[in-house]
Amino acid sequence: MDAADFTADAPGELVRTTSGEDAFLPAPLPPTLVFDTETVLSLDRASSALGELSGTGRLLPNPHLLIQPYLRREAVLSSRIEGTQSTLSDVYAAEAGQTQLFEDDADVREVRNYVAALEHGLHRIDELPLSLRLIRELHERLMDGVRGGEHAGGFRSSQNFIGPPGATLASASYVPPPPLEMKAALERLELFLHDESLPPLVQIALAHYQFEAIHPFLDGNGRVGRLLITLFLSERGLLSQPLLYLSAWFERTRTDYYRLLMRVSTHGDWNGWMRYFLEGVRVQATEAVADAKRIVSLLDDYRQQLILDRARQATYELLDGLSANPYVTVREAQQWLGVSNPTARAAIDDLVGYGILTEMSGRRWGKVYLAEELLGALRGDA
Repeated sequence: MDAADFTADAPGELVRTTSGEDAFLPAPLPPTLVFDTETVLSLDRASSALGELSGTGRLLPNPHLLIQPYLRREAVLSSRIEGTQSTLSDVYAAEAGQTQLFEDDADVREVRNYVAALEHGLHRIDELPLSLRLIRELHERLMDGVRGGEHAGGFRSSQNFIGPPGATLASASYVPPPPLEMKAALERLELFLHDESLPPLVQIALAHYQFEAIHPFLDGNGRVGRLLITLFLSERGLLSQPLLYLSAWFERTRTDYYRLLMRVSTHGDWNGWMRYFLEGVRVQATEAVADAKRIVSLLDDYRQQLILDRARQATYELLDGLSANPYVTVREAQQWLGVSNPTARAAIDDLVGYGILTEMSGRRWGKVYLAEELLGALRGDA
């Protein structure tokens, strides 16, 4: 990390690691903010789009049918930023017990851990505010049984750094605060998360930067930082349903994401970071509304087919289950529906007959069925 990159406007100070290298200690939040016109407009556009998404969530007849696929898509994209190669299809296949349908079990485990961490967080914010305790709980679930898992749930007690493969502390592109200073910075961040003096979208943009700048874990910082965005917006009531996730935006604009985070540290460029973050909220909220409408419309079309033919109840229930996982076997359908094997088989046969399900394993026994059109909608395919 080059100390010369840090200007007089840097929101923090350079401190020394125990081995003598420079590290950056971010100043407590909030900074003195002077929003330019474009940032104010960005906040207005993001707030409007978020409000539309929240309204859409309230109008959904069965919002839980969309929460699970949205959550899994976020898990895939957030993990992809960290280098995993798993797809949404891989995750669904793994959850359906079809381990032969994906190649990299370690990558899928990381994505599934992200799902578990986010589900845990969404449950816990009903009883525990965003706090260092909850952050550690998220990290514990995120890192369970995967690379770096030996430190799951614990803030680092040694120095870390950010840099390309093969980098050392001396050649790192960014060095966060040493452990002692890190602890104090985390305590101040926790207090800031409870501050309600700023617009919530501004507050979480600042908090996301601060968390990444502190980098309190040896691994998993990026994923935990992205988890906090959804949890914060849900806790503050800006989302009627947890349907907004920014990892798609960060993954699509990865170079800008890292560049603008660093420009805050080196130049105090809060407006540049704010505009980028708020544009991500606007884009992802708009896309989430369109995706929700597309998925609901597709499911409604399917239901109309079943209504016209007076399909059996188990077939309706199986259709709802497919929105949570478009892969299914007869055995899994039995478990989902709590019915006999013949009833589950009949429900699957019904959906095959409607062209909703397709057998895709080519086996005689243990056949696997997939709702391909629905999977495309859940992925956000246009």
